[in-house]
Amino acid sequence: MEEELSLYEATAEEQMQNAITHLDETLSHIRAGKASPKLLDMIRIDYYGTQSPLSSVATVLVPDARTIAIQPWEKKLIGEIEKAIINSNIGLTPSNNGEIIRLTMPPLTEERRRELAKQCKAEAESAKMAIRNARREAIEEFKKLVKKGLPEDVEKDAEEDMQKTHDKYIKKVDELYAAKEKEIMTV
Repeated sequence: MEEELSLYEATAEEQMQNAITHLDETLSHIRAGKASPKLLDMIRIDYYGTQSPLSSVATVLVPDARTIAIQPWEKKLIGEIEKAIINSNIGLTPSNNGEIIRLTMPPLTEERRRELAKQCKAEAESAKMAIRNARREAIEEFKKLVKKGLPEDVEKDAEEDMQKTHDKYIKKVDELYAAKEKEIMTV
């Protein structure tokens, strides 16, 4: 009975950790005015009939805070890479000199900064909801175990532990959001 309790606790914590991981990944792809190779993670290039990540067909560098440089391993890929960047939704226009593709990050307007901060807040709220749902589901399972014979004091202790775990992950969400908001709002 108590091993089932531990299993539900572990499952809930894993779901909470997954919510944090997803939030971190999502926030890293939101453009904050600074050049970051992570902005290009979702771009796929047709490389000999296979959709390959940009990082596996080119070197991606950040020479300064506003520029991303992409150096394809094969020159014939320049057109393919440019086309993929234009078709992606990152909002940057590539320029090339025949060997290197450069992406210049335009400065963000105040209005755009606010929009991005709102988008980050929505992502953070989504992660908090996932964490709350994991806690609620675990507590429901604990209550079912009481009906199967688990002592109520053990169930109450498990609920308190689950609440502490919930609070820990909610705090992580708030920290991630605050850091990204600061990055976006810093001119």
